[in-house]
Order: sequence, then structure tokens, then C-alpha cells
Amino acid sequence: MKSDLEMWLKEVGERFLREVGIRKGQIILDFGCGSGDYTIPAARIVGQEGRVYALDKDKGDLDKLMERAESEGLGNIERMETSGELKIAMEDESFDAVLLYDIFWYFPLTDPRLPKLLDEVYRVTRSDALISVYPKHIDSEQLKNKIQSVGFRLKDKYSGTLIHQGRLETHQVVLNFVKNKRGGDNKRKTGQD
Repeated sequence: MKSDLEMWLKEVGERFLREVGIRKGQIILDFGCGSGDYTIPAARIVGQEGRVYALDKDKGDLDKLMERAESEGLGNIERMETSGELKIAMEDESFDAVLLYDIFWYFPLTDPRLPKLLDEVYRVTRSDALISVYPKHIDSEQLKNKIQSVGFRLKDKYSGTLIHQGRLETHQVVLNFVKNKRGGDNKRKTGQD
């Protein structure tokens, strides 16, 4: 019998990400990707025409992800190591979609880094980009308000089966946002401008 992780990586993960809105040919950022439980199925979906950038500060997890990618024959994953800084080493408007899954234990609502992270995600996403958020370990309503204050609008909520710490969890809610264009007058003032 297959483990939860095997089922996720072989079938459930792709179905979930397609339903969320990941499409062939997209350029995706998996922020805080860990060992790639979402990166691998996303890379299968986007295909050779697309690319998935896997960003994490845990070198061991990134090594494991790249081994998994190689064993799966996936050459469309770009490893992005970070020391934890909130500067994503990409040009403005680089991504069609960003996955922010199970990272909010590290960025709680009161953390001054959270608005900086959201501003950086805004910078690197294209107009009408999808920002898909799994608000595990955080108040989803307050997080939704913070994300909207940066310039994203809630597109929909999706309830389905996700992988969390190697186990499939049912009835988990994901918040999907779309990037709004913001003019000079609408730009949120963060205090760092």
C-alpha cells in the first residue's frame, strides 16, 4: 500500500494544484518549498515549457528536492537558496503564480517581516498572477486582510486534500488571490518606502 506522501506525489498533488489554478507553461515560485512536496507536482503540471523556482533556506531539504527531481526526470526546477532574507533574487513581475504553503509558522501575523514578504511577493508577480496560500498555523481571516492590503484580491477559497508533514489532510482550505495593479497613489505605505 502506498504511503500518503507517495499518493500525494503520484496523483493527489497534481490534481490539487490543477484545481487551485496551476497551468502548463507557467513560471512558479514555491516559497519555503522544503523538500518539494508541492514543487514536484507543480513541475509536472507546468511541463518543459514552464519552470518552478524552489526557494528555501534549508540546504538539506533543497538537496533532497533536487534528488527527487532528478529521479523523476524533472529538469524544470530551479533551486534558490536563501539565508532567510526577504529579497527574492528575481526581476520584477517574473512569476505567474506563487505558492505560500505552510510557511506562516515562520511568519506570524505580528512579525514585522510578514508585510515585507508580501511586498516582495507583489514585486515578483505579474499582473493577474495567482498567489495560493495555505494558512496553516495562522488566523486565515487576519492573514487574508494583510494580503489584500498589499494589493491582492481574494479570488476564491478552495477546500481539498493537502499534504502536511508527510500526511494527507482532508478539508483543508487554501486561499487563492490575484494580483491587482496598483498605481502610485494606491501603493500601500509600509513605512520602509
